[in-house]
Amino acid sequence: MLTPTDLRKAAERGEPSYVWRAGQDRRLRLIQQAAGTRASGRILDNGCGVGLYLARLAPAAGSAYGLEFDLERASSAQQRLRKDGSLSSGRPPVQPTRGIVCGAGESLPFRDGAFDLVLSHEVLEHVRNDRRALEEMCRVLLPPDSARGIDGGRIILFTPNRGYPFETHGVYWQGRYRFGNVPLVNYLPRRWRDRLAPHVRAYGPADLKRLFEGLPVRIIERRIIFGAYDNVIARWPLVGKLMRSVLQFLERTPMRGLGLSHFWVAEKIEVELRTD
Repeated sequence: MLTPTDLRKAAERGEPSYVWRAGQDRRLRLIQQAAGTRASGRILDNGCGVGLYLARLAPAAGSAYGLEFDLERASSAQQRLRKDGSLSSGRPPVQPTRGIVCGAGESLPFRDGAFDLVLSHEVLEHVRNDRRALEEMCRVLLPPDSARGIDGGRIILFTPNRGYPFETHGVYWQGRYRFGNVPLVNYLPRRWRDRLAPHVRAYGPADLKRLFEGLPVRIIERRIIFGAYDNVIARWPLVGKLMRSVLQFLERTPMRGLGLSHFWVAEKIEVELRTD
C-alpha cells in the first residue's frame, strides 16, 4: 500500500524498477547492443533509481557510477552494488571506480569527457529542465579523437512516447494525485494534458528532435518500443504472452507510433571551431 509520501515521490520522481523481469532484460540487451565496446569503459547511469541496471552493467565496466536525486534510492543503489560485489574495484580508495552520487541531472558532478557511455532510463521526463540535463549528458561524454581513431561516447536514452494510449505516471484530478495508468491523457491538447500531468513529460519524435538540436551529437539509432507487459503475464499468462508478441511485432510497422517508450542512441561528434 502506497503511503502519501510514496505517492508524492512517485508523482515527482517516478517509480524506479524494483524487480528484474523480462521487460528489464529486454531493455538491458538493447543497452548492451547500442553500447558495444563502450560498455567496458567508463559508464554513468544518470538517474539510476535503486540501481537495477547499474548493478548489471558495472561488472563489465572499467568504472561505473550512478547519479540519483533521491537520497533514499541512492542509498539502496549503493547497497545493491555492494551486495553484488561491484564496489570492489581493486584500486586505491582515493580514486574509487564504483559508486553512487546523489545529485541533479542538470548539474552533473563530473568533469568534461568523463564517460564513454551515459544511460538515461526513463528519467528525462522528470527533471526540471530537460534541455539542460541533456546538455550535461553531452558535456560529460568522451569526445571523439579522429587522430587516434577514437569514437565519441554515447548517450542511451529511454523516455515516454506521447503516442502511447496511457499516461503511466498517474494524473492530478481535483487537487489529488491519482497513481496508475490513465487512458488517452497524452492525446489531449498539450495545455490540457499538462494540467492533468504537470509532474511528468511525454515526448513525440519531433519533441526529441528539437531537444537535441544544436548539441554536439549525431543520432545513430531511434525507435519506439512497446513494453513487456510482465504484470499482465503474471495474472493471465497466455493472454499476456500473446499481447507481448503482437505488440513487439508492431514495432516493425507504422503502428510503432503507439509504443510505450522512445529508444534513442546519440554519439558525441567533433565540433569545428569557427575562426571568423
